[in-house]
Amino acid sequence: MNTEIQKLHRIWQSSRAVKTTFFPKNGFKELANTITSSGPFYYYIVDFYDMSLSHISPAIYDLHGSDPNTVTFDDILQLVHPDDLDFVSRAESKIADFFNNNIGADKLLHYKISYCFRALTKDSGYVLFNHQALMLTLDDTGKFGKSLNIHTRIDHLSKENTNKISLIGLYGEPSFIHLNVDMLDKKDTKFSKREVDIIRLIAEGLSNNEIAEKLFIASVTVKKHRQNILLKAGCKNTAQLIKNSILQGLI
Repeated sequence: MNTEIQKLHRIWQSSRAVKTTFFPKNGFKELANTITSSGPFYYYIVDFYDMSLSHISPAIYDLHGSDPNTVTFDDILQLVHPDDLDFVSRAESKIADFFNNNIGADKLLHYKISYCFRALTKDSGYVLFNHQALMLTLDDTGKFGKSLNIHTRIDHLSKENTNKISLIGLYGEPSFIHLNVDMLDKKDTKFSKREVDIIRLIAEGLSNNEIAEKLFIASVTVKKHRQNILLKAGCKNTAQLIKNSILQGLI
C-alpha cells in the first residue's frame, strides 16, 4: 500500500464505525433506481467498519477491468492517478472538518459529497471521473457506517480537475459548492434549496415561466434567482452554469 493511500486510511481511522451498521437490501434497491448519471458509471457500498465492499456494480469491469467479485476498496483507491491522491486525501480531510465545524456531523446523512479525480481505465489510460458519496448509515456514536460511492466518467465534459469539493444538500439542506480543500475560503458558494431546484429545472430546459409555474412563484422572481445564481457561481451564462453543475455533482 503506497503512502498516500495509507494517509487516506489514517484520515478515516478516527471517523470509522466501531461496529457494522445495518442498511436494508430493499432500501438499496430503491436507492439504486434513483441513480442518474452524466456518463458511464459504476457504484459500490463501502462499510467503513472493516472497509469491505458490497453491491458492486458489474460496470466496474467495463470501466476499469476490475472483477466485481474480487475487487477490494484498496484496489479501487489504487486506480486513482498518483498525482491526484494527495488531493483526494486533502478533500476527505476538508470534508470531515467542514461537517464538524460548519454543518454538524449529525447532518452527514443529509448530504451527497462530490469531487473529481483521474482514474485508470480499462482501455483509455487515466481519465477524469466524478466521485459522489452518499452516507447511508452511522453507528450509535455518529461514526461512518456504510457509504454508497458512485464513480462517473466525465472526460467528455472536461479534461481538467477543478480540485474543489461540493456538498449537495438533501431533504431541504443548503448546498455548498466549489469548496477549497486547503482553507475555508470566503468565496465558497452556498446555494439554497430553492436555488438548487431552479438550477435543476434550468438543466431540464424549462423557461422562466415554466419554472415559476412549477415552483408556484412569480416569473420575475425566477429571473432574479437566475441572476443571483450566475453571480454566485461565477458563470457568464447558463451553458457554463449547467456544465459546472454537472461536474460538481449538483445535477
